[in-house]
Amino acid sequence: MAEFLVPAFIILWVLVIVLAVMVVALARQVGLLHERVAPAGALSPTSGPKVGELVEAATYADLQGREHIIGGASESRETTLVLFVSPTCPVCKTLVPIARSLARHEKLRLIFASDGDSTERHAAYLKDMHLEDYPYIISQALGLGFGVSKLPFAVLLDATGTLVSKGLVNTREHLESLLVAMNSEVATLQDYIESLDSGLKEQIQ
Repeated sequence: MAEFLVPAFIILWVLVIVLAVMVVALARQVGLLHERVAPAGALSPTSGPKVGELVEAATYADLQGREHIIGGASESRETTLVLFVSPTCPVCKTLVPIARSLARHEKLRLIFASDGDSTERHAAYLKDMHLEDYPYIISQALGLGFGVSKLPFAVLLDATGTLVSKGLVNTREHLESLLVAMNSEVATLQDYIESLDSGLKEQIQ
């Protein structure tokens, strides 16, 4: 019996070593793949104003009756971030404090926007999310104007009122990608990847 156990024991150890080598090799490949894959940025829709276009100034009243101008040249020379949210959107609830933190850090003018007829629900949402110090605009026209179809959605306007980036945002990385797009003067992540591909093709030729 012992003469069968020894070969079986050896075979099991060989299999364990082979599996360990395979796991290490797989982990290395996953690491290489992670380095090569570009970070996912905000998904930019094709509807609404295009990046680089000047957004005409329009006045909107927030939930507390204060008037705010969106678009056109900013008197305070601030970059404006408009975040479209909804009280029924769970992702929006996690993104709101992130947007507040990002706006403070980057010195952005932050405006929240939504639509719907239930003013009471929006008022409760504003209180629950501690948004009393921020404009909270309820306007279907505002969302339609920027081509908002899904939430949460963000729009970034520079001090001249020019649309510098926009897109569907689900994480802090998505929000930050809008600022990266503005600073790098590249409209979307897709455009950035295409520019890299074009540069690579020119080098090959």
